[in-house]
Amino acid sequence: MATTTQALPDSGLKRNVGFIGLIWASTGSIIGSGWLFGSQEALKTAGPAAIISWVIGGVAVLVLALVHAELGGMFPIAGGTARFPHIAFGGIAGASFGWFSWLQSVTVAPIEVEAMIKYAQHWQFAHPWLHTTTVDGETQQLLTGSGIAVAILLMAVVSAINLLSVRILANTNSAATWWKVAIPLLVIIVLAFSGFHGSNFGAADGFLPGGAKGILAAVSTSGIIFAFLGFEQADQLAGEAKNPKRDIPRAVIGSVVIGLVIYLLLQIVFLGVLRSDVIQGSWATADFTKYTGPFADIAMAAGITWLAVIIFIDAIISPGGTGLIYVTATTRISYGLSRNGYFPKAFEWTTKAGVPWVGLITAFVVGCACFAPFPSWQGLVSLITSASVLMYAGAPLALGAFRKRIPEIERPYRMPVATVLSPIAFVIANLIILWTGWDTDWKLGVAILIGAVVIILNNVFRGATSVRPRWDWKAAQWLLPYLIGMGLIVFLSDFGPLTHPLFPLWIDILVVAVFSVVIYYWAVNSASSREEILRTAEDVRAVEESNVVEPVHH
Repeated sequence: MATTTQALPDSGLKRNVGFIGLIWASTGSIIGSGWLFGSQEALKTAGPAAIISWVIGGVAVLVLALVHAELGGMFPIAGGTARFPHIAFGGIAGASFGWFSWLQSVTVAPIEVEAMIKYAQHWQFAHPWLHTTTVDGETQQLLTGSGIAVAILLMAVVSAINLLSVRILANTNSAATWWKVAIPLLVIIVLAFSGFHGSNFGAADGFLPGGAKGILAAVSTSGIIFAFLGFEQADQLAGEAKNPKRDIPRAVIGSVVIGLVIYLLLQIVFLGVLRSDVIQGSWATADFTKYTGPFADIAMAAGITWLAVIIFIDAIISPGGTGLIYVTATTRISYGLSRNGYFPKAFEWTTKAGVPWVGLITAFVVGCACFAPFPSWQGLVSLITSASVLMYAGAPLALGAFRKRIPEIERPYRMPVATVLSPIAFVIANLIILWTGWDTDWKLGVAILIGAVVIILNNVFRGATSVRPRWDWKAAQWLLPYLIGMGLIVFLSDFGPLTHPLFPLWIDILVVAVFSVVIYYWAVNSASSREEILRTAEDVRAVEESNVVEPVHH
């Protein structure tokens, strides 16, 4: 049994990443464009109560991170987030959650590129890259034709760096992450001592202008959950970790704690240093909402030009570093999905440096395609958030199944009180989907249908392969009711399109909680048998060990 968690030797992917590389992969993904825009967007939505939103978001993600820490230690495999449901529930659930994982990952690099271009509006030469328009009553800056060309060029640079070996990539990202962590801390310290106004917490239309709904909506739609995305990147690189059993849990948990502390302090400082003339009226429409580079604009207004310059530089490095590691993760997810038999076998082809190059090209093409339908930073945030938490929802289900079916398997890290925290983690994921709202969730539903078509076509045309998916319909009997049920609840809730929702605020939260608990125990008790789970885990491990990667000339 211990073979399911033993350290794996080199195969197509090279095991060259240590603890610093892993925690910086997660931390570097967490600290991206979220710190540049999250405080401004959250303050617009929730007012000063955005501080509460950050705490809710951080605690929610931390609970999900604890789940991933246990799973990542149990099964240190490439693209782990996409493969845990595969082991626990077979092909139907595995393919579905794998698609959610890939969809979330492939869209992050484009949004980071858009963040870089938006902050670049400080310079005259970048003005032609964006044009200002009104979308649903909100002023947004959208990419122009030349802006899309620049965005594609930046995507090409990020992709080219990913052609390097994973050791060089990890070192590159580690160096960038030291900078990415240091700059927000510098901003916090300097701005806090430049003039902090405690009266701002009760200014404009008050501390809690949107009530509880504003606090909860900010968690999903203002970039708070989006800002924390990335803690699972250590899991995605588990197949390349030197000591995955020891390092993955520490990296996952540590990155979330670092992110929560930094983001909470940033929100407090951002609110406290705003001048009174830019917060007149309401938080939703005050002048600070028009800032294109929020923290840099505040620094310029305070006369701290040198800090503004550093922030503008960081507006390239932070999003660029996050986009870099997400392109890496996307290739590893598609690599894992191919080895499970869900994606075409070409996604397993690697270069001599161990880079899955077909997955890299696909990530580049799909990422560039996002610029047309989603030409603004705001346009992608909610979609990515909803797709991400749907992906994360598979992890607590898998953990519950493993605790029930294979309790004796070695776990380098055991999540405390798992019988309570695991279902809570599933409830949390579904609440975030609820708070994202119907306008975003229906689009996610369309993306899910597209994924189903891709996976079905691959199953029909893939041909002979070393791995045949175990299409276990019985183990995944809960999946379709879960997806349809969540869609109906969101539609009928206070976050849906109805003028008079069937489930008003608080009732909708209760309905989601009860529904989630029912689905959780249905899924755990429907999971694959002990024998099937161990067999699938062994198949995954055997494929990891075998040198089945196709030659480079493909």
